[in-house]
Amino acid sequence: MNDRITPRAAEAVVAQLPIPDADAQQHSLNLVSLIRDEIAAAGGKLAFDRYMELALYAPGLGYYTAGARKFGEAGDFITAPEISPLFAQCLATQCGDLLQGMPQGEILEVGAGSGALAADLLLALEERGALPSRYRILDLSPDLQQRQQQTLAQRVPHLLDRIEWLTTFPEAGFSGVVIANELLDAMPVHRFRIASGEILEQYVTWQGEQFQLIWAQPTSPHFEQRVADLLQSVDVLDDLESEINLRAAPWLSSLKDSMREGLVLLIDYGHSRAEYYHVSRNRGTLMCHYRHRAHPDPLVYPGLQDITAHVDFTAIAEAAQAAGFDVAGYTTQAYFLLGSGLEHLVAASDPNDVETHMTLVQGIKKLTLPTEMGERFKVLGLTREWNHSLRGFAMRDMRERL
Repeated sequence: MNDRITPRAAEAVVAQLPIPDADAQQHSLNLVSLIRDEIAAAGGKLAFDRYMELALYAPGLGYYTAGARKFGEAGDFITAPEISPLFAQCLATQCGDLLQGMPQGEILEVGAGSGALAADLLLALEERGALPSRYRILDLSPDLQQRQQQTLAQRVPHLLDRIEWLTTFPEAGFSGVVIANELLDAMPVHRFRIASGEILEQYVTWQGEQFQLIWAQPTSPHFEQRVADLLQSVDVLDDLESEINLRAAPWLSSLKDSMREGLVLLIDYGHSRAEYYHVSRNRGTLMCHYRHRAHPDPLVYPGLQDITAHVDFTAIAEAAQAAGFDVAGYTTQAYFLLGSGLEHLVAASDPNDVETHMTLVQGIKKLTLPTEMGERFKVLGLTREWNHSLRGFAMRDMRERL
């Protein structure tokens, strides 16, 4: 059965993208060779989630584990912490509420990107007198860890003794705030198709000297049952292609095992289940980013481009509850930032410092406008053994939509 991305369409995508330099092309070819070997070892086809995992996280070769610049103007995309320090300052307001009542409370940032959020957040918390006893960063990429260390050494050298890098969740007993900004969208997903009432799974094969996407009978453990369960709770057309994240539930369970008490803030672009599997998205949400160009072909330049899928926040909330968390709030990024004091931070800006003030205003627009990040990005708050109000969700709590 043919996939929606044909070789001809893939060539059209490549034609619109910048051409990688020779070193980058060789890097990609090395990853292609690794994936080809795994396809052969698997009998000729590889489940899409495994392809995505290798493309993003293969040691030394995957997009997030190799040395290419990913964040900022010189990279492939810009995240909220790079847009404006106001993002971290609003998070500091919410985090500070908890940390001021938890003297030994810590912060764990999972997937810290360039380190910009950590630097801005520590400075804002220091100003509020609410520094965490430790700021832990969990990141599997040696390249990103090195960049984070450089960023923090330059911007908060006096706080380096509080910062610790991890490659696994902390041992049981963590108390404090866990922050994951644009992490869930980079988790490998399975892709499914509903055709004539049949559930099919997407695979990657090697045909004619290039990768191809095909649909075939499901073989991944628990995949078919999880998709069948999903279909019971949404109105589905007979022609549907989409994604399902089978890795988020184990991840949340492991996080719960590490936490004694505190708050988890999951910030990402996504939807409730009803919106995610709506007819308007009947070809899913998979998207790739290469040098600030977005396109839908995950087979282009393996190892050089980001591959993401929107987050089904209903599924995340259900998995969190099953793991033992309480779902304490769900709202848009715009409402969360406004509830966390954005207007007061803006009011404190000096309009006579025109350049600084205009930069601040432009950042606010990108963070909060519905056409930018304001509504596309959501914030899900989870708590464990901590039952206090959360100001970030006070302005508009949308848990009824989950």
